[in-house]
Amino acid sequence: MYIAMNRFRVNPERTQEFEQIWLERETHLQGLPGFVEFHMLRGPEKEDHVLYASHTVWRSREDFEAWTHSEAFRKAHANAGQSKREGLYLGPPSFEGFEVIQTVSEADKA
Repeated sequence: MYIAMNRFRVNPERTQEFEQIWLERETHLQGLPGFVEFHMLRGPEKEDHVLYASHTVWRSREDFEAWTHSEAFRKAHANAGQSKREGLYLGPPSFEGFEVIQTVSEADKA
């Protein structure tokens, strides 16, 4: 498995707007080869920002990379640079990709 994450530093006065954008957007992920699940995470609030992270699980790194070159990826990110979002983000998102080396689940108890 492969986990792709983007960290977003969001203006604390605009967290509701940020969350609304993500809750209303079309992800274009369902049905893609290798897509497992997506989570948008709200993290700690600092003095100058609130940390958020998008967390996408893929069957493999190759599946993730294929998505980044797809029409679905272009559609999902079509509005990313809208000027009305100026001041919403404190800098660009920070990408982190991870190869899963261990998974422990509730199902493992049985």
